[in-house]
Amino acid sequence: MKKLLTIVLLLAAFSIQAQDKTKATPKIGTVTGKVLDATLNQPLPYVNIIVKDANNKLLTGGITNDNGQFEVNQIPAGTNTISIEYLGFLPQTKTVTISKKNKKVDLGTINLEEAATSLDEVTIVAETSTIKQKVDRKVITIGKDLQTAGATASEIMNNLPSVNVDQQTGSISMRGNQNVRVMVDGKLSNIPAEQLLKQIPSTSIKSVELITNPSAKYNPEGMSGIINIVLHKNTKIGFNGNINIGLAHDIEAKFNSSIDANYRNGKVNVYGSYSNSVAKNFNFGEINRVEQEIEQKFDILNNNKSHLFKIGIDYYLNDKNTISVFTNQNLFDGWTNVNSGINYLTNTTLNQSQYTRSLNENDSEQYNFNYKHDFNDEGHNIELEVDHNLYEGLGNTNNLFYSAQRPNFIENTDTDRNSTTLNLDYTNPLSETAKLELGVQARFFDTSIFYASDAREINQLGDYIPTTTRFDYARDIFSAYVTYGKTIDKWSYQAGLRAESVIVDSEAFKKDLSSLDELTIPFENDYFQLYPSAYITYTQSDKNSYQLSYSRRIDRPGIGQVNPLPEWSTPLVSQFGNQELQPQFTNSFETNYTRQLKKGSITAGVFYRIIEDEIQQALLIDRTDTNRVIFTNLNFDNSTSYGLELSSNYRPTKWWSLNASFDLYSQKQKSIAESFDTNQNIVENTVEVDNVAWNIRAFNNFKVSKSLSFSAFGMYTGKNKNIQFEMNDMLMVNLGMRYSFLENKASFSLSYNDIFDTMYAQFDGQRPIAQQGQFNWESQQISGRLSYRFGGGKYRAKSRKRRDNDEKSGGGFM
Repeated sequence: MKKLLTIVLLLAAFSIQAQDKTKATPKIGTVTGKVLDATLNQPLPYVNIIVKDANNKLLTGGITNDNGQFEVNQIPAGTNTISIEYLGFLPQTKTVTISKKNKKVDLGTINLEEAATSLDEVTIVAETSTIKQKVDRKVITIGKDLQTAGATASEIMNNLPSVNVDQQTGSISMRGNQNVRVMVDGKLSNIPAEQLLKQIPSTSIKSVELITNPSAKYNPEGMSGIINIVLHKNTKIGFNGNINIGLAHDIEAKFNSSIDANYRNGKVNVYGSYSNSVAKNFNFGEINRVEQEIEQKFDILNNNKSHLFKIGIDYYLNDKNTISVFTNQNLFDGWTNVNSGINYLTNTTLNQSQYTRSLNENDSEQYNFNYKHDFNDEGHNIELEVDHNLYEGLGNTNNLFYSAQRPNFIENTDTDRNSTTLNLDYTNPLSETAKLELGVQARFFDTSIFYASDAREINQLGDYIPTTTRFDYARDIFSAYVTYGKTIDKWSYQAGLRAESVIVDSEAFKKDLSSLDELTIPFENDYFQLYPSAYITYTQSDKNSYQLSYSRRIDRPGIGQVNPLPEWSTPLVSQFGNQELQPQFTNSFETNYTRQLKKGSITAGVFYRIIEDEIQQALLIDRTDTNRVIFTNLNFDNSTSYGLELSSNYRPTKWWSLNASFDLYSQKQKSIAESFDTNQNIVENTVEVDNVAWNIRAFNNFKVSKSLSFSAFGMYTGKNKNIQFEMNDMLMVNLGMRYSFLENKASFSLSYNDIFDTMYAQFDGQRPIAQQGQFNWESQQISGRLSYRFGGGKYRAKSRKRRDNDEKSGGGFM
């Protein structure tokens, strides 16, 4: 909110100056300084620096950075008043005189004293969400308006530019590609992304960063980049917290709640949170094989319960040293019922139906340690971080067949996963305009998946046999990076290089329990790669800025893509991984232009990617049952993709604000799809698909009073194609409202999604068999949420950085 106020003041100042050009005086002055909390002697970020002339007329201004430093340029000659203002603190005023002999004035260190009264709110949340283009990312601050869009992170993601969440599977994509990494506060989790997004309450989210072209400092995974969810973290003196409760319903009911609290006194800050989700979800659909005259209908009901705990402590040893530790504990259990029926229209005696009940539970643990040492020079520091994750999942599936086609069978899975990451980062601001960053990292990952079935597979004699399989996979990554950035007048640049050595070792083991035949498939893949990055920014004026960036990235195959054991199956479809799948590499180029308007801003960007050894899904026909299709993944030749994005914040009136975006992307996809020739022989076809897809979104917020606001969101997704299907277009319109009470300590929000019932997936396909189908989910959801904030105290910004989450301004890298 403080940032937003400052930007509004700056825009107002620019507008006033534009209307008074005839009386303009030379803008030759610069004022610098540093703002500290007088009590804690710590830097204060985002402090407003307001410049007025002798007539109290607003001229210009700025804000302090994370280190409490500020620099305001282009101050007119003459006597001016500098006001230093920050919510919860007593303002200070300085008088400076700018002349040809005194162009640069350093105000030194300014110590702000706490105000006598304290703020009631624990976390200051902006009324309206904003989209800001940084040099390497889009930052979407989640305001009170966007919180009405849904109860969880998963529900609000579709409101963000270039981001899509598959309502059927929960998988997330950016710029039309699912090769994206999802982080929370700059850290990866062992919890599956689709599960994690449904556990995070929307009211806990401070901002979402779409890091589309990360620098060499960051891990290079993900062709589309990184989605980083930044959560609110209280660091106020005293005891503070938030309570949130949400309830939603369409066909089934869904409940979620959360509580977070912190206590800070002197050198110690202790914080913790708990959130839960108890939800039933219903999906249904049909797939019709037109030429074979086979209809398959299914409905899916799942009931999931999850509990997420977090507790942490920050200990400020002194002004130079800080130690922080935290742990996340996640508990999940649920069941899924699937009813499917297959009707053979030309021979009803072949009809079959299947009932599948799956029980799943998983526990995930995360332990994190961080130590930071600040040297005497401002911004000069070294930081050590150790992060350890444990995951254990159990699954049991009963498959019942109401026909004589095959016997019933049971499947059991047991998954163990461990990962450890060690980071050592060093930052040295060589001068006011240059910065050097160095770092090393070691990542250790291993997983073991055990699978057993009493009668899933069929042998050469046609008998269904019991089998056990195990898949072990280990990957160690050792990397080092260096980046150097410099600002020269209106130009700034940054160049970086990351070197990685990767060691992969996997083994698949399969045993036929009826014949005791065993099969072991080992696989190793060691490689060394370099990942360069480069950024150039040109800030033409306060209203215009340009960015150009390049990075090289990698998509390492996921466990599901390399696990040769069956991932899932239906009577007509199965999916298996490919143990020998190689990683794909992407060279990504991107340019952006940002224009500041009187009532908002607009950002336009284009990107181009060259993809090496592209990973694509292949469609094969099962040799043991030619009515079944097998999905797997293969590497193909190089391909390219490109896209265009437009996003804007605009406030037409004081009571109406608008966030809108448009994105278009194109990619050529190549794959293999088997089919039958006229003699019913299986033939292999190489398929190429040119896909051009686009989305348009608009989020409107209407402020009726200080306490009441309404919102309206619309999204249209154009037709798009993949190797198997061509998807029809989709439209969604959502409505919401929000009411604040108890002196803004409490709020109630209500939303109604897909009011016209137009959000469902329809598709047609020709590979490997001609098909038509439709998927439906609970899109017409009505949700209500209640939030309450308690406690008091002033904001204290903890200086510990968030790895993979450092924001850089569009005007420079310092």
